[in-house]
Amino acid sequence: MPACVAEPRRPESGNDYSYPCKILPDFFRPKICRISAKTVRRLFDSSENDKDDYLWEKMQEEAKSNSSQEPLLAHYYQMSILSHDSLESALASHLSAKLSGSGLRGEALCGLFGGVFLEDKEMVECVKDDLRAVKERDPACIGYLHCFLHFKGFMACQAYRVAHKLWSQGRRNLAVIIQSRVSEVFAVDIHPAARIGRGILIDHATGVVIGETAVVGNNVSILHNVTLGGTSKASGDRHPKIGDWVLIGAGACVLGNIRVGNGAKIGAGSIVLKDVPPRMTAVGNPARLVGGTISDQCPGHVI
Repeated sequence: MPACVAEPRRPESGNDYSYPCKILPDFFRPKICRISAKTVRRLFDSSENDKDDYLWEKMQEEAKSNSSQEPLLAHYYQMSILSHDSLESALASHLSAKLSGSGLRGEALCGLFGGVFLEDKEMVECVKDDLRAVKERDPACIGYLHCFLHFKGFMACQAYRVAHKLWSQGRRNLAVIIQSRVSEVFAVDIHPAARIGRGILIDHATGVVIGETAVVGNNVSILHNVTLGGTSKASGDRHPKIGDWVLIGAGACVLGNIRVGNGAKIGAGSIVLKDVPPRMTAVGNPARLVGGTISDQCPGHVI
């Protein structure tokens, strides 16, 4: 049996995150294409959901309020949110609707996403942290529902989490197909082997590329057209390692196996080829250090 962990692991480096690797129940794996959206919903309904979940209750309230304000969208909110009994069920259905096509059946994807969310509760907590991050750090976000249904950076990140789980289980063909479909639909290309923490904000998201051996810590904010890539001069571990509470501005390229320390900021359009110390700011092409703070805290940043 593969080794499993009950909680995320965080080595002394502070940047290496992994999620629980419990294997999906046997009935999900060999017959995944036969599981309908209705079956997934029933499985969630019968599980031990947290009925006092603030985020889910808030999203339902927003859906009801939006439906009354704009009756034209009432059916949309009913199908997307109000017909579901949990955030996990709604997310599985929503992602499958967005990513179906090109030979990928919606019900098969819904069964796949739903099975992963049902089995991996730690991943669901990461989803909730991502929702909170967007609501707290993006002034353009008018509510949790707004982010959940319409922010492609959030949706791409959650699809990545499923692909990463599949990759870690050796189901790599399926993982890269999801990666490819996410790239086509959301214009975000995150390799399923990359390791990404929680509380992630990918704002606007178009053109974001994160390479195979990249590591992204917790509470990181990434704007559009950001590349965490290689230099084409190395193989193996060749992508950046991003610490906690890092802000990476629009159009920035962070290249090579370098480290960006906790609380650092990368200016828009910068090309970063060397390590950036914690709580320092790097700008320019090639990037140079222009300032920082002596504070040991890494407060949240607002986009």
